[in-house]
Amino acid sequence: MKQQIRVLGIDDASYDRNIHKKTFVIGTIFRGGDFLDGIITCEIRIDGKDATKNIADMINKSKFKVQLRAILLDGIAVGGFNVIDITELNRKTNIPVIVIMRGYPDIEKIKKALLKIGMKNKIKLIEKAGKIYSYEKIHFQFFGLAKEKAEKILELTCTHSDIPEPIRIAHLIGQGIVFGESKGRA
Repeated sequence: MKQQIRVLGIDDASYDRNIHKKTFVIGTIFRGGDFLDGIITCEIRIDGKDATKNIADMINKSKFKVQLRAILLDGIAVGGFNVIDITELNRKTNIPVIVIMRGYPDIEKIKKALLKIGMKNKIKLIEKAGKIYSYEKIHFQFFGLAKEKAEKILELTCTHSDIPEPIRIAHLIGQGIVFGESKGRA
């Protein structure tokens, strides 16, 4: 695998659910974990059902799509509980998907929360994403590539922190858009 593999890191912008109905999703296109080549964005509904479609459309319309070898997601949901169907995202873009998690998620707690707020149908999407694996200090799920390739992509992109650089930068950009400057940890 090339050191300069083109990957897309995706994170959502911060939002206040009492004020906003939508939020931005920011995608950063990187060569490995070192060079930012571009930025793409779309909007999704907070706690909605449009993340998979809107992210796939954003990618498919991008001039960078032909170069992309992996999509790196900061968690399986954006905008609260707008859960991304990673198998469908892979099918719609024909690009492998890797979901990154800083901490090991409490799946039972998440399921209870979804049931409590009437979003039972999103539990299937979370379960469909498959087994959670560990890599160094993070955890990941994947679809559309072998585990060894997913780990190699993480090795190439986790250059300046425990999380892949494309996700870290997407996070910083999202905070900068909302707050005027990035805050806290990325």
